[in-house]
Amino acid sequence: MPAEQPTILATSGGYRAGLRSNLEFAPLVREAVELSGATKPRLCHVGTAYGDQRWFNADVSEAGRIAGWEVSHLNLFTMPPTDDIAGFLLEHDVVWVGGGSVANLLAVWRVHGVGDAMRQAWEAGVVLGGVSAGSICWHSGGATDSFGPELRVVTNGLGLLPYGNGVHYDSEALRRPTIQAAVASGELPLTYCTDDGAGLLYRGTEMVEALSERRTGGAYVVRRDNSSATAQEDSLDIRRL
Repeated sequence: MPAEQPTILATSGGYRAGLRSNLEFAPLVREAVELSGATKPRLCHVGTAYGDQRWFNADVSEAGRIAGWEVSHLNLFTMPPTDDIAGFLLEHDVVWVGGGSVANLLAVWRVHGVGDAMRQAWEAGVVLGGVSAGSICWHSGGATDSFGPELRVVTNGLGLLPYGNGVHYDSEALRRPTIQAAVASGELPLTYCTDDGAGLLYRGTEMVEALSERRTGGAYVVRRDNSSATAQEDSLDIRRL
């Protein structure tokens, strides 16, 4: 059952340590599944940003067994599993993209045409989501440590969402000033940001709700004040899951 309209849940969360497993799906991933309306959920995990590490795939598969969901993986290393990536994605209710290097993710996706396939899935009602790199990728760009310890700004995201995106806003000291400087200079457009454990729900291209799977932490919007050429940040109302 596809979502009623194109839906993205972009987050700085979604995973947690399991009681008897390395990994369980936290409330943000569960929210993505609920948004799909699926009664027997089929989730596609995409681990490109982390190099399609098979040990992590195994942890995600185990989390799926615990949740009672069918989980598969779109591995691009060493080659895609199919010539029809769009068709592969359309077999699922939710696509969840893991964290890691967003710069490498975007480069590999471009080679294999994954961006176009993701757009087709999104327009067809497959719920797209992810954490960190798996959040930035849907936007026009954001701040990343893909190139080294000093954060740099990427502006070649898929652009399904015409905004910038900031992740791990409360847990890494350089995230906030890097985003604010990029918005002030015009390098990034209006930008939505999440503390760890928070997520942003988009219907179509409109941000409609901020959510958090934690008791603390929030979400923010950063705008450029053209008159002063500075960044203005406002907190967003947030729903605790």
